[in-house]
Amino acid sequence: MGNLADRIEKYLKQILEQTSEGFIILQRSELAGEFSCVPSQINYVLHTRFTVERGYLVESRRGGGGYLRIIRLGMGIEGQYQQVMRQLIGDQLSRERTNGLVDRLVEEELVTIREAAMIKCVLSGNDLGGEFKDWDVLRARLMKTILTTLSRDDLL
Repeated sequence: MGNLADRIEKYLKQILEQTSEGFIILQRSELAGEFSCVPSQINYVLHTRFTVERGYLVESRRGGGGYLRIIRLGMGIEGQYQQVMRQLIGDQLSRERTNGLVDRLVEEELVTIREAAMIKCVLSGNDLGGEFKDWDVLRARLMKTILTTLSRDDLL
């Protein structure tokens, strides 16, 4: 049935799909108990599978009354996700963060798998050789342009 991280991710995504609020609030210790794991395993899943690049915001408060709030960002025309991503991309964007973002665009059916492969290929920087020094800066600018283009409703 897959590894523990996969099962936790699937479980959280199912709960998110069932809620009409667009977010869920959980207790880390209860979730860890349900999966018979340590709370750090829950943290691992949140930090690797529920990132902003993948369309989620995670708020966490530790301690006795601690909680986790997982918010799924909207993708509609000029949705929250595009706005947040343009802000969080900043001046530089790593290849790993780019791939997570492009995967989310596929998941939301804003781009096809083929388009995603082209975007990843172009933004990888593999064909630029060793002379180009500011690839993360260029990648950030290009990704912001892609997000802006996807949010326009006057495309041909």
